[in-house]
Amino acid sequence: MSPRPDQYISLSCLCVGIGPGGSTSMLAQVTILDVHGRTLLGTYVRPTNPVTDYRTSVTGIEAKHLEPGRKIHDVQRLASQIFQNKIIIGHTLWSEFSVLGIPHPAVDTRDLALYLPFRTHIKSNAPVIGLQTLVWNFLERKIQEGHQKTSENASACLELFKANAGTWENFIQEGKWPCSLPPDQYSRCYL
Repeated sequence: MSPRPDQYISLSCLCVGIGPGGSTSMLAQVTILDVHGRTLLGTYVRPTNPVTDYRTSVTGIEAKHLEPGRKIHDVQRLASQIFQNKIIIGHTLWSEFSVLGIPHPAVDTRDLALYLPFRTHIKSNAPVIGLQTLVWNFLERKIQEGHQKTSENASACLELFKANAGTWENFIQEGKWPCSLPPDQYSRCYL
């Protein structure tokens, strides 16, 4: 049985860096959209550790954005409620689940970074094809010009999935999972 349209949501997160050199990612912003592109959750997240790299050149995030943000526990609670019985669409969902600290059933994910027909079409051997590249190749438009935005990324993921949903869901109905596996070290992010 195919999923109902209202079961789909789209997720995108941005991180800042903590620790030496800012090499450890910590959630800084999250957006969750419903299947119609309406925002279910869109918020900055208050840091729980000292930020050593805001990654501003990529994210546009500065300290002033995070200070009034929500507490991580509130974001986790709200996201967990939204995730219940939903199929999550996104790009590199393993990293989103990791920084959110919320696992989700693998069967209830549609990860654009792992979708094999995209890889075949682009003829890429790269472990991950960037969202910007996917959107350009399949929707013929540019995203992420300037700073990345979770709302733009979540919306692009939703649009890209919807353009391919019939084929994607047919693979699944036929028992042919159309995605490669996420990196092994992120297996804890899936139920």
